[in-house]
Amino acid sequence: MHPSFIARRLISTSVRGSTVIPLSRITLSLGSLARLLSTSAGRAQDHRDAAASQATLAKLERFEKYTLGTYVRPPVILSQGQGSWLQDTDGRKYLDFTAGIAVTALGHGDPQVAELLGEQGQKLIHTSNLYHNEWAGELASLLVETTCETEAARAARKTEGGAGHNNTTKGFQPGKVFLTNSGTEANEGALKFAKKHGNALRAAHPERYPASGKYEVVSFSRGFHGRSMGALSATAAPKYQEPFQPLVPGFHHVEFNDVAAARAAITESTCAVIVEPIQGEGGIHAATAEFLRALRQRCDEVGALLIFDEIQCGIGRTGQLWGFQHFPADCRPDILTMAKPLANGVPIGAVLLTDAVAEVIKAGDHGTTFGGNPLACRVGHHVFNRIRQPSFLAQVEQTGQCLKDLATQHLLQGEAGKAGLVKAVRGIGMMVGIEFDRDPSPLVKMAREKGLLIITAGGNTVRLVPALTLTVDEARQGIEILTECVAEFQSA
Repeated sequence: MHPSFIARRLISTSVRGSTVIPLSRITLSLGSLARLLSTSAGRAQDHRDAAASQATLAKLERFEKYTLGTYVRPPVILSQGQGSWLQDTDGRKYLDFTAGIAVTALGHGDPQVAELLGEQGQKLIHTSNLYHNEWAGELASLLVETTCETEAARAARKTEGGAGHNNTTKGFQPGKVFLTNSGTEANEGALKFAKKHGNALRAAHPERYPASGKYEVVSFSRGFHGRSMGALSATAAPKYQEPFQPLVPGFHHVEFNDVAAARAAITESTCAVIVEPIQGEGGIHAATAEFLRALRQRCDEVGALLIFDEIQCGIGRTGQLWGFQHFPADCRPDILTMAKPLANGVPIGAVLLTDAVAEVIKAGDHGTTFGGNPLACRVGHHVFNRIRQPSFLAQVEQTGQCLKDLATQHLLQGEAGKAGLVKAVRGIGMMVGIEFDRDPSPLVKMAREKGLLIITAGGNTVRLVPALTLTVDEARQGIEILTECVAEFQSA
């Protein structure tokens, strides 16, 4: 791997005219693409929606008769997958740059995950949280021990007087885990714990905090935290919020990366600030170190908790275990939420709390029927253990940089970029955003009909969040298809 692929760790926004070193390794390969997307008979597959079989269309008509219409979906029924590839019921193959919206980190059909699912399914699937089960405890201990440094390590560092490097988890104190079924539930739990913490502070210090309560939450523009009522109230997106008014009171939305506005919004009435260190749904935007540092400082001043929503950017997506590791050690949260890749598609989520927060949460304060079930937790333990390995994370960083360089070279610095259609390429690791000067939604269908699955994000952005096991050759193939689609989009 060329050193230029691994030299740049922090997110940067590419601009037209910037220099990218030409690399033979990122030359696109039409021949390999044609071979992979061909049928056994050697004919190119027809991915057009109009080519869906009558059997598929009949199934979809029956499915839609009974399924609530909350999704707009193409006439495709996915049936199986392997690695970065999916196949539909008509036998057509697709290169998947969505990973189920940043979920299948180890790719589709991972044999070790499949084996564990079968083995655990025969032993024990569910117990409820009325009893302990082996794998919930093992997963919780792995998350804490891996993510949080020990008191002894902190003391040793303090004695040595070293500031350390950004790519450590130093500064995030040991804590406890609450296991959930999804990222939305993890954020709901985090907000609930923060409100309990705020109430406890106000009760202990009535002279300091307002009589009206310490329950307000500050969140930020372009942030996305889920669609249940609390998480939706924290999501500053009118298109999601307006149909469901009135929302939960006490939520305030501030411009992302605006230090002055954030400091003004965070008051003695604030119990929590929730932020994505690197925004996904909002268009792949990174917080600045100055911004996160200001949030940490202001939360400390007013007794509020800082929540990092790492549901999309966490667990290896950026080439580090956590997104916050790309920022200085004085930019650390009190609560960390996670979900998407944790069990490679098996529903799971988790809230990691510092001990100081956990101390105010008592038996009966929160609960879940399915959260922490042994099936999801055993898979989660396995997946997290694989992703956290330094060699795995290094490969994510390197291949992700290759993906970003390809997008920069062939889109931003290509004809579409010169014409102003492509405005920027942003990203880190396997989290890349390509910003256009208009709504790029038509590209989703265009790419799918050429055998590539992509998704959009806020701010006229195409979001590339493939499996963390994506190969360099697959990155080339995907960008080749996307480049062809963008050329057609430009001329339309």
